[in-house]
Parts: sequence; structure tokens; C-alpha cells
Amino acid sequence: MNNAYKNVHPYMVECAAEAARVARGVTAARLAEPGPTHCPDWDVRTLVNHWVLYTSHGMEHRALRKQLSEELTGRDFTADPGWARAYADQLDRAVAAWDDPDVWEGEVDLGMAKMPAAELAPMIVKEMAVHGWDVATATGQEFRISDGAARLVLDVVDTHGELYRQYDGFADPVDVPDDAPVFERALAHSGRDPRLARIEMDQ
Repeated sequence: MNNAYKNVHPYMVECAAEAARVARGVTAARLAEPGPTHCPDWDVRTLVNHWVLYTSHGMEHRALRKQLSEELTGRDFTADPGWARAYADQLDRAVAAWDDPDVWEGEVDLGMAKMPAAELAPMIVKEMAVHGWDVATATGQEFRISDGAARLVLDVVDTHGELYRQYDGFADPVDVPDDAPVFERALAHSGRDPRLARIEMDQ
């Protein structure tokens, strides 16, 4: 059995379930807020649409070796009042598409480049978790994952951090104590300040 499938797929399942839970907690009022999020220049609706597109539709398309259509990339998923339920259903389909060791073999065509599927899958899990945290903190929630999933996210962030920064996906790392929780270290290394989430939750 492919080791990446065995080691990563359970965390894909875990983070997808948590992403679905957080999505259900995003209210219409929060979606309409014009204020910034932890992603510069993105309001809550823009952030949520990006999250939904790449962590559910994108995740399934990568497994099936398909490109995202212009209709999907231009869609406002949040225009549908039932978007959170639709997102959860699409996450289920995406996770199921990766639930095959053969899918983790070979490469995935990303359009501009190709990447081994076993290397891309952890990056998708990172996308679910980090942007899930962005959405959660922007909407007064928490994004909770196991230390195992957090260690996977931290490894992706540290391995590919400079690449993400080249494309403005990450800001400069934020200092946190060495004994900070693993997920907080992953967030900090991606340029997010996990202390801000605690401040927002306390307000």
C-alpha cells in the first residue's frame, strides 16, 4: 500500500470533517462583513469561496486528474443559502476520490506544472486546515485538529514555505514560543499570528 495514502488520508478525512463543521458555523451576517481577514485584501466571502473551491472541488479534480472549469473558478458558492451543506457533500466526494491507493501514484497536472500526487495531497490538507483556521477566526470560531494532523501541516508549511511566499500565499513567519502547540507553530510559520485568534475569541 502507498505509504502516503496510509499516512495522510486519515488526516484528509479529519480536516475535511472539521472544515465542514466550521462552514456550518459561518452565518449570513458574517459573510456580508466587509472587513479584512487574515488573508490580506480578502473579505470573508472571498476567503470562503477560495476555501470551498480549492479544498473540495479542487481536491476531487486533482484526484480525478481533471482541471477546474471556468464555471467553477468563477462561481460564488456562497450565493446559495445551502452552500455549507453543499460544501460538506463535495468534501465527502473529494475525500472518497482520494480513498484509493492508486490515486496517490503518479503525477497531477496543475496546469503550469506537474507534481507527484503523494506530495500534492498533504498540501491540500494544509489548505483545508490553514484556510479553515482563517475562516474560523474571521467568523468567531475555532479550527481544531489533532496533533498528528497539525504536524503534517507544519511539515508542509516548512517544506514549501518559500514557494508559497513567492506567490504571496504566506507572509513572513511570526515568532511564537518553541513550546507552542504544533498547529500554532504551523500557523505562525505560514505568516499568521495565532495569538490574534485568542484575542478575537475573547472579545
